[in-house]
Amino acid sequence: MKRFAVIGLGRFGQKLAIALSMSGAEVVAIDRDRTIIEQIRDQVSHAVRLDSTDEEALLSQGVDKVDVAIVGMGQGGRAFESAILTVVNLKKMGVEQIYARAQSLTAGQVFSAVGATEVIYPEIESAQRWAYKLIAPHITEKIDFAPGYSMASIIAPASFDGKTVMDLQLRQKYNVNLVAIKRGPDSKDKKTKAETIINVPMPNTVIYAGDTLMVAGSDADLEKLPQE
Repeated sequence: MKRFAVIGLGRFGQKLAIALSMSGAEVVAIDRDRTIIEQIRDQVSHAVRLDSTDEEALLSQGVDKVDVAIVGMGQGGRAFESAILTVVNLKKMGVEQIYARAQSLTAGQVFSAVGATEVIYPEIESAQRWAYKLIAPHITEKIDFAPGYSMASIIAPASFDGKTVMDLQLRQKYNVNLVAIKRGPDSKDKKTKAETIINVPMPNTVIYAGDTLMVAGSDADLEKLPQE
């Protein structure tokens, strides 16, 4: 079982700590605010009130033995200084994976410079996800696997109905690759049941409106797929 330390229990930190705990991980939740600690105590493995800029205090709670530490503290004024010192302490203690939440790219660069192995930009990432969702509402799920490239699931539009993979020529026309097909709940396919997964679509495989298509390609190309 992986052990996590979540340091700084604002909205982001609290939700992350609870989500990790619900997934079965051992979570040490840390904050200076006694009220916050009391609120989250029953939802994580261990909740403790302490100053994370105090290395001895962190060591006393075994934070040096966690697999991953997430610094989710605020960025305003002295809080930013505290977050930087916390990352420095974690690095000094030998924590191998240190994630730091940053509100700006500049703050992220500072965290990386002092030892964070990865920087989390929740506000920026959320804005990017919403921008993509608004631009390409036909894409229901999206998994990024390289900068600018994703695997996404789309609902086959009416213009795809009854056409074969060869007819659609997704690779030639849109520069995307079809990975798998899941038949829609009201599929017209008489050979396969609804929700059936076709994990190796053949050139003669017929696609029906309402099927879910798993496709891979650049974000720019995925946005150009037909929506109707």
